Amino acid sequence: MPIRTRFTTWRPLATAATAALMATFLAPVAAAHPAAPRQSEPVHSYQDAVREAVWVDTGHDGDGDGEDDRVAVDIVRPREPAAQGRKIPVIMDASPYYSCCGRGNESQKKTYDADGNVVGMPLYYDNYFVPRGYAFVGVDLAGTNRSDGCVDVGGRSDVQSAKAVVDWLNGRAKAYTSRTGGERAEADWTNGRTGMIGKSWDGTIANGVAATGVEGLETIVPIAAISSWYDYYFSQGAPLYGSGPDWLSDYVNSPEARAKCDAVQQELVDGAPRSGDWTRLWSERDYVKAASKVKASVFLVHGMQDLNVRMQHVGPWWNALAKNGVDRKIWLSQTGHVDPFDFRRAEWVETLHRWFDHELLGYDNGIDREPMADIERRPDQWETSRTWPPRSAAATTLRPADGARNGVGTLGLRRDRGTETFTDDPALGETDWAAHIDEPTPAKAGFVTGPLTRDLRLSGTSEVTVTARSSTPTAHLTAVLVDLGPATIRDYADRGEGITTRTDRTCWGPSTPGDSSCYLETAAKTTDVGHTVVSRGWADLGNHASQRHGRPLTPGKAYTITLDLAATDHVVPAGHRLALIVAGTDKDLIDPPADTPTLTLDLSRTSARVPFVGGTAAFAEATAGKATAASAPAPLDGVDAPHTTHRVPKGAR
Repeated sequence: MPIRTRFTTWRPLATAATAALMATFLAPVAAAHPAAPRQSEPVHSYQDAVREAVWVDTGHDGDGDGEDDRVAVDIVRPREPAAQGRKIPVIMDASPYYSCCGRGNESQKKTYDADGNVVGMPLYYDNYFVPRGYAFVGVDLAGTNRSDGCVDVGGRSDVQSAKAVVDWLNGRAKAYTSRTGGERAEADWTNGRTGMIGKSWDGTIANGVAATGVEGLETIVPIAAISSWYDYYFSQGAPLYGSGPDWLSDYVNSPEARAKCDAVQQELVDGAPRSGDWTRLWSERDYVKAASKVKASVFLVHGMQDLNVRMQHVGPWWNALAKNGVDRKIWLSQTGHVDPFDFRRAEWVETLHRWFDHELLGYDNGIDREPMADIERRPDQWETSRTWPPRSAAATTLRPADGARNGVGTLGLRRDRGTETFTDDPALGETDWAAHIDEPTPAKAGFVTGPLTRDLRLSGTSEVTVTARSSTPTAHLTAVLVDLGPATIRDYADRGEGITTRTDRTCWGPSTPGDSSCYLETAAKTTDVGHTVVSRGWADLGNHASQRHGRPLTPGKAYTITLDLAATDHVVPAGHRLALIVAGTDKDLIDPPADTPTLTLDLSRTSARVPFVGGTAAFAEATAGKATAASAPAPLDGVDAPHTTHRVPKGAR
């Protein structure tokens, strides 16, 4: 069903008196009664910034050594405000990647001086924001780099690692000047107002901390982030990867953690059975269910072709936040798993700057009155949407029907009878099916509209209900919506996932000898295609009675299941066609079932509910043109198969 949202009135951040006071504290004094500032300026020395490390007590003994875990917190903050008795807000990135894998497109890791203070902080956040009056805090999740504890992949340990730091920044937790010593460290330089940011696992932790409702967390900026860890590993019972969270935990755990985290590893194995059944482990790692606790505003960024942290993580989270009145903003790109710094750099830094100024400094810069959504329509071509999805987006029920040739059906508004049959072929996937949409091929059932007479915009979340008989006790299903027509798109299946890295650099703030603010520029990596997959969904047919628990099928018996497709925002241009494809294993995107089933669809009980801007009337008008004779079928070019099967929600592109 479509997600209905509205851009809620922004909560007041400061009265006029408070704004005037902040102007006095946080910006150069230009007059006796200065106007409230609209933008923070780089007035502080980055070269002379305070660089320090503290270890925050999490109140949790994840590694079972009898002592509360302490997590390492590396801080870069301007020296001048503290010297003048002024307190500042914090931008925080809590990550498991600071030592094992690196951050960003250039895989940067933390570096330290002889005293253990950070010299090189990954990414540009410190270079850019510290001179503007913010502190930047890089937190090593429990079990990584210089922190105690064990990585538990989005569970209590991961989330508490970062939440405890927010508590410390607000005077509610203890920290120490060393990993094992007793000398206390106080956060007396901050006002406690914290914004969390991060890509992938880092953004996931921001989601998880926000879902605790912790006081002092004012905003989060989750980029390509997970909202429910079950949906990272499974889709309605269908496995997305051949491994579970125990593999991922071992991948990022520090050597010290690997030596004493066997119990946690076993808990991850036992709690995440490869059956795809829901367990208490997944409940603990489902942040969507706790969206009612979120007090922070959310600026969400995601690639609509992200095949690592897939768009299935956007719709439920966004919808739950909307239901609970959370202030929201969203950017949706054509890329895969890519940071906006690497696909829209200047606009991103400027927008992020204004967002943090508004949310953490309380500046009335108007960002709360701007359109909610920025959507990439073509490579490097963006448009805005006042709300997202638009209020005029309404679900339309589309019906598949038999066509002139077996296996080549039609898609429209009228219910039809008949059946279509296909046999699961794990060697094929969505790009193969779409390329041969006009041919009767044995591995898919395809249904296509005629050429559209006007543009048709999909915006929101679709669902496909399938009634099918399987010839075997196990069967997986895939449903995809495809735009059939020529286009130039970002090559999201390429190793760069829609970008290419250049050799020139641009700089985003001052640098020091140990920490450069200059990064390799990027450009859109494009490809010309004849079809574009715009939304996907997968399920184990054995989960027909419950999304949380599967059961063996009785061969020959009809089962009905509804597949939740990923949220998207896509315009099918006039002259293109819209296709619905139903098939089995989607190569490289889900694992195959134990058997090789042949499935028979009951077309009278199969349908798709698709959110079109303008609803059913818009679809009817766009498909009202005179039918044209079918030309000789020819394969339609698409992207290559995904270059690799991801198992790591990694921040390094």
